[in-house]
Amino acid sequence: MTRRLFLAASLALTSPAAAEPGLLPEAVVREALDAHPSVIAARARVDVAAAEKRALEAGPYEFSVTGSYVSRSIDREGRFNEYDAILARPVRLPGKARLDRKAGALGVEAATNHFEDARHQAALLLNALWWDWVGANAEAVVDAQGVENYATLVRIVRRRVDLRDAPQLEADQAEAALAEARLLAAQSAGRADLARARLAAQFPGIALPAEAPTLATPTFDSAGASQMRDQVIERSHEIAAADAEARRFGAIAERGRQDRIPDPTVGLRLFSERSGAERGAGLTVTIPIGGNHRGAMAARAASEAQAAAAQLSAVRFDVQEMADGDLARAAAAYSAWQRADQARAAQMAALAKLRRGQDLDAIDLADVLLGERQTHASFRAETIARTEALRDITRLRIDSHNLWISE
Repeated sequence: MTRRLFLAASLALTSPAAAEPGLLPEAVVREALDAHPSVIAARARVDVAAAEKRALEAGPYEFSVTGSYVSRSIDREGRFNEYDAILARPVRLPGKARLDRKAGALGVEAATNHFEDARHQAALLLNALWWDWVGANAEAVVDAQGVENYATLVRIVRRRVDLRDAPQLEADQAEAALAEARLLAAQSAGRADLARARLAAQFPGIALPAEAPTLATPTFDSAGASQMRDQVIERSHEIAAADAEARRFGAIAERGRQDRIPDPTVGLRLFSERSGAERGAGLTVTIPIGGNHRGAMAARAASEAQAAAAQLSAVRFDVQEMADGDLARAAAAYSAWQRADQARAAQMAALAKLRRGQDLDAIDLADVLLGERQTHASFRAETIARTEALRDITRLRIDSHNLWISE
């Protein structure tokens, strides 16, 4: 039954029009992610990479024109006007253009994956801030209910004091417990307001409801979660980006090795001497003589390629750790919530017995107050555990691209 509920929820979230209880509609989330500054910046970097790709395809070499004009005077011959003009352009040697195109394409691929990863990170930020607000609001509701419970107890004790059926000390104890409950309620309400403000600041485009939704009941299927753990690695844009970067630096390193042989510059020369008495045209070839600079640049490119390959391995380790951590966190949080829910139910049963005992004058007020505090604490612990379970399960689904982030 648990697995069917979990899979049903997963399928519902894959539908663009579906909105899972306790979460924002997916269309709203996608719009908010696309509007986040970090995502906009990453999208602009894709355009940067595309422009760089076009530049690499075209090559860095351009035509250049060199000219001169000379007025020369020769004894007993007169003055002559002479000019010289050269139209030249460097030429990439075979293989270099292919490597430039490869490096440009891989740069676009890396930037695109960085863009997708930026959306992923924005989704994780939204997930964290969302559950901060929903969880804090749920704690505030629990604390507000605690205030009501203590207020009811105070009224009962006061009535008994008025009837001289209880000492004033019990009324003072009940009043103190009520004051403590009001303090907790004020603090939790403040945390809820702060969490809402942080969420609104990071994602101003989301029209937040006046009240946070109630916490849903967590569902967890170990088989489905294990599959999602594998999908975290399979669908990782971090690995894809690092792999593209490693291959790009590899192409740049090969380009650096080939660039140790300089590219020649080929030109067309036109000249006129002795006022046109001598005219001609020809080809010019200029070949730079490579030195230590080219060797150093090739060595640097090779070292950068090695660093990029090592960085790819580090990213794989990080993603592996993230996948395993997501699964372990979600399983542990769900188990902790189950224990907290069982403790809450047991504490409620115990409190009901204490209240009946107080009505029969068989239980002292101090025992009832202790039971109230323990019950209130159990409700708060269950609320916190439930929030963390929902947060961690949702994180696993986001990291595996089953929620908010498409494959």
